[in-house]
Amino acid sequence: MTAAASAPKPLTAVAASGEESVGSEGFRAIDRMSDVVVAQVTAGFSPASLALAFFDWSIHLAAAPGKRAELVNKAERKTSRLLGYLAAASTHSDTPPCIEPLPGDYRFAAEGWKKQPYAAFAQAFLLNQQWWHNVTHEVPGVTPHHEHVVSFVTRQLLDMFSPSNHPLTNPEVVAKAFETGGANFIQGWRNFVEDATRTATNQPPVGTDGFIPGKDVAVTPGKVVYRNHLIELIQYAPTTDKVRAEPVLIVPAWIMKYYILDLSPGNSLVRYLVENGHTVFCVSWRNPDAADRDLTMDDYRRMGVMAALDAVNAIVPDRKIHATGYCLGGTLLTIAAAAMGRAGDDRLASVTLLAAQIDFTEPGELALFIDHSQMHFLNSMMWNRGYLSADQMAGAFQLLRTNDLIWSRHVREYLMGERAPMIDLMAWNADSTRMPYRMHSEYLRRLYLDNELVAGRFMVDGRPAVPQNIRAPMFVVGTEHDHVAPWRSVYKVHQLTDTDVTFVLTSGGHNAGIVSEPGHPRRRFRVATKRVADFDLGPEEWLLAAERKDGSWWIEWTRWLGAHSSPETVPPPSMGASDEGYPALEDAPGSYVLPAMRV
Repeated sequence: MTAAASAPKPLTAVAASGEESVGSEGFRAIDRMSDVVVAQVTAGFSPASLALAFFDWSIHLAAAPGKRAELVNKAERKTSRLLGYLAAASTHSDTPPCIEPLPGDYRFAAEGWKKQPYAAFAQAFLLNQQWWHNVTHEVPGVTPHHEHVVSFVTRQLLDMFSPSNHPLTNPEVVAKAFETGGANFIQGWRNFVEDATRTATNQPPVGTDGFIPGKDVAVTPGKVVYRNHLIELIQYAPTTDKVRAEPVLIVPAWIMKYYILDLSPGNSLVRYLVENGHTVFCVSWRNPDAADRDLTMDDYRRMGVMAALDAVNAIVPDRKIHATGYCLGGTLLTIAAAAMGRAGDDRLASVTLLAAQIDFTEPGELALFIDHSQMHFLNSMMWNRGYLSADQMAGAFQLLRTNDLIWSRHVREYLMGERAPMIDLMAWNADSTRMPYRMHSEYLRRLYLDNELVAGRFMVDGRPAVPQNIRAPMFVVGTEHDHVAPWRSVYKVHQLTDTDVTFVLTSGGHNAGIVSEPGHPRRRFRVATKRVADFDLGPEEWLLAAERKDGSWWIEWTRWLGAHSSPETVPPPSMGASDEGYPALEDAPGSYVLPAMRV
């Protein structure tokens, strides 16, 4: 053997041969497996991310004597307020509270909380909660993201010890125990065991069996007219002799089943559109499994939005399309519409976005779970399974509204022993889907972390997909109490597009605000249109200027669709187009939405 043959290979040669990359991937796999093990203990939260936030906060608090002195002063003042309240309440039962709950906090709204000693428990808790808010906010030098994380975790810990969550300090639970002789606790234990058993055996919550897609919900008549690996396209049967010439294509979020927009007949947006003379198509996303781990965002665009547009064009030829996207579906539709605008594809008559963000600089409380450390941890979990599971996503959403989704249920079902009746929206919410590893990783990194879409760096077919290239008029809906897509973030569409934008702000939250059928009590919305040549208004200015209306925004939308459609009505198109390769395959709601698709 020659000296040259026995000499070690240069690093470049090793890299070129693939040995270096293979070795590196092996080491990375060890890291990922370690993260997966840790995730079993931390419920999917990165301990490094939480530690960084608390180190940042604690170090800066330790270095801020003025802030610490302020907190001592506030503690003394709150203690004085509480003692003064207790002294007055000891002699006057109608003493007004010294602190009120925050808006939306209904834990202490029942009449029993006005009586002692329960009123004192509530007042002490609220003052303590307010003080901890001061502790975790406005500490000089703390990174805003870390401040939000620390405040969020502290709030979760405080809520665990709320007097409303414990049987001896909640007057409603005490009264129920006296009324039933303690039978409420026996029934509550039964409820707990039943729920725990269903969770352990991967069964849906109690009552959801009364809301089966195709039988109880998602019952608007129609046909599946196209299917690929990722979507089924549903065309709904007309109910009028004449229809609007331009069809409506709905692109829902793939994080949940599509039938949020086709719940019961009385609150189905799809049925409402059909009954108002629209030809409606809707995408039903496949529930991916581990074999779909390498599906990308562009796969969702091509096999989802673009494939659906091609099918609609074949069934309703020579007509533009009113494209509608809900939540993540709206974000994907924006990407597709921006790419179409850049390519000169003018098939869209309009673009409607329902509770959908395209700018992620202020993405709401979900940003608490998204930073580079958490992203690495999440990637490891998805790498292990090939997808992000439904239970992991549901847990994150529940943490955003623990009082409404966790603790109120704990009190009602386990302490009071009562079962809340299941409704269609709750049953749909329990019917969640999975997210493919690569697609979801790209979505979080490219949009949440890097905000590529509004920065002009989101590439489609080698060109940037820029929202300013959308020329079709837009109808955009935000909801007042949205924890997923805050309306002020959704409102930024005004500054990011060069087209006419009609913006609606409706009452309700991310789901209930969209499912807002006519006749629903106490519904209201604000609406205003910004033309291309109009000056931009900030969101608070818009609130003052926009017209306030009572009722459902659905009515406003159908009027808007009519104004942006051809004036004439036409006979309904055929169901599918067999000659064009789009035959009617089966009845709606199709196969992809059914529980049999679960893994």
